[in-house]
Amino acid sequence: MENQTDVLLLEGLKVTPQSSIPAFVLLLLIYVFIMMSNIGLVVLITVERSLHQPMYLLFCNMSINDVFGATTIIPRLLSDVFIPETDRYISYIDCVVQAFCAHFHASATHTVLMVMAFDRYVAICNPLRYAAIMTNRMVVKLSVWAWVISLFMVLILVGLSVRLSRCRWIIFNPFCDNASLFKLSCESVLINNIYGLGYTVVLLGSSLGSVTLTYLRIAMVCLSSKNKVLNSRALQTCATHLAVYIIMFVSGSIIIILHRFPELSDQRKLASIMFHVVPPAMNAVIYGLQIKAVRQKIFIMFTRNTLAVTEVR
Repeated sequence: MENQTDVLLLEGLKVTPQSSIPAFVLLLLIYVFIMMSNIGLVVLITVERSLHQPMYLLFCNMSINDVFGATTIIPRLLSDVFIPETDRYISYIDCVVQAFCAHFHASATHTVLMVMAFDRYVAICNPLRYAAIMTNRMVVKLSVWAWVISLFMVLILVGLSVRLSRCRWIIFNPFCDNASLFKLSCESVLINNIYGLGYTVVLLGSSLGSVTLTYLRIAMVCLSSKNKVLNSRALQTCATHLAVYIIMFVSGSIIIILHRFPELSDQRKLASIMFHVVPPAMNAVIYGLQIKAVRQKIFIMFTRNTLAVTEVR
């Protein structure tokens, strides 16, 4: 290679030759499941007019983001499983794109869940004005806000790393991320560390703070109300969103914690892969099976298909 810094060596997924086939099959099945479940949920909400409501339209944002995040990471892992670790090359541009997409997916997950928390707050704490506040126009505005804010923050994050010169060419990670990019440089990365810390604090702080305050307010409304129907509805609609948020937050927090323990680098790398695999695989299932309206539509669709097959026979 004429310039090793333009072609990087990517560590990829560390598997033994004996476990390469099981790892490939498992990852492939998970990826297919993520794609089918999330795309299926988006198609179902798009086709069924009765589901054209703010809450369900916001679900589409999460499913689209899950498909995007999984596609950013898993196909590359699959392609590298059967390639020796010494031959897993990736161009610097492709590495930058993957790092940007990985962080954009993670950031959008937080911002979209914040918007969904606001939707649940209005629905339960101000139900009489819900239709007036959460109009289709408002849903579009909030969705655009969630994506644009994430895009802006990640552009700065990755841009600060791209500006650095490179003296190394090995990515010690299963996939490219921002830390992998600025670790290729021998220059001072103080600005990167400062912005990275601020980026993490602002994103996690605003996400955790808004969700916590929202659910505290919802809990106060439920406790002050003796309406069992209201309390049951609040529990049903909020449990889904809270479960998804907890899965996402715990997965992300594990990675941040393990960064503080260099001796647990292999566990951190595995956790980073799980962050892009577990939440996308779980979200569509939680939404689809726990939300009555969606569950009923899925049941009706399968029932129709079964009856159609029976009639043909």
